[in-house]
Amino acid sequence: MYYHLIVNDECNLNCSYCRGKEFFSCESDLESCDECVLLPSSPEYSPENLYSFLKKGDEPGILFYGGEPTLRPDLIMGFMDKMPSCRFSIYTNGLLIRNLPPGYIRRLDTILLSIDGDRRTTEGYRGKEVYDGLMESIKYINDSSFSGEIVARMTVAEKTDIYESVTFLADNKDYTFSSIHWQMDANFWYDYSERPGFREWIEESYNPGIARLAKKWLELIRETGIVPRWYPFCGLVYDILTGSGMAPAPMRCGAGHMNYAIQTDGNIVPCPCMVGMKGFYSGNIFDSDPKNLKKTEPGGDCLECDIAGFCGGRCLYSNVIRPWPEEGGRLVYGSILNLKSAVESVIPEIQEMIGQGLITAEDFRINKYNGCEIIP
Repeated sequence: MYYHLIVNDECNLNCSYCRGKEFFSCESDLESCDECVLLPSSPEYSPENLYSFLKKGDEPGILFYGGEPTLRPDLIMGFMDKMPSCRFSIYTNGLLIRNLPPGYIRRLDTILLSIDGDRRTTEGYRGKEVYDGLMESIKYINDSSFSGEIVARMTVAEKTDIYESVTFLADNKDYTFSSIHWQMDANFWYDYSERPGFREWIEESYNPGIARLAKKWLELIRETGIVPRWYPFCGLVYDILTGSGMAPAPMRCGAGHMNYAIQTDGNIVPCPCMVGMKGFYSGNIFDSDPKNLKKTEPGGDCLECDIAGFCGGRCLYSNVIRPWPEEGGRLVYGSILNLKSAVESVIPEIQEMIGQGLITAEDFRINKYNGCEIIP
């Protein structure tokens, strides 16, 4: 079980697909929910409260989350000091990770680092000088003798050439990422009417790029005998090869069944995007049992979708809020259908390589529910 631990609500960046949208979106989730509350900016419970809750479960994993959690290294270190048996990971834009001393860096299992491709693409979304700051932070992480997994966690939108961005990160002279995940900025904000170029980008750039990328991934496996940990591909191929989680798949990110978020007031929600949505509270850290938290599943169109077993629902928050009109939703559906086709196209050759003993199905296994959504 993983828990997104909301450390704070502040951030040192104003990325165009995140906080940059808060000021033009015509509607918000607070206006779309019957019962939503504003929350404290940082935790109002003690590490001891949290640890008492976590100890009731099995092998809990904590994902430090914000805002930008490294703005509060005191809270991160305080929680880590008081919870010795937990596994820890962090979502971060990376620029301030040097606020954490090397000993705390080494205790992290996974660092989900926000980077969107090459310098131009990353800084086009995230701001000037971000790319160089990230490279300096990666050097600090490695100099701290970090032995866990660094995941390049991309957000992709109309400025992104998905093929060029992923292959750049996988063969970057400044730092080569062996683990890459990408998430589309789509059907999340009330912004569809503000994005007239989205259809063209999806149909003429993103979808063809995913098809090319799957072929490139297969080529790298064939040439090296090593499976690059490109999460959307690995997670889906592993389930196809092993027959697990395909009929029907639960939310592949784990939201609402294996991955929850702990609010700053101690209440628990199915996803960090659903903080304050009281109608979806799953329990709390004070008197709930981790093994009996309320489960939340997607509804609506997802229940009747022809690729539900492959997809699992994509985004629980979007399924509940439905911020985009049907036209936009169909474009997102089309992107998942395209991903399915791309993944299925490489299965025969992968099975052939497995049969030849060149690779194994286990080479595609990922750390499930670690913060990578799998379905972009």
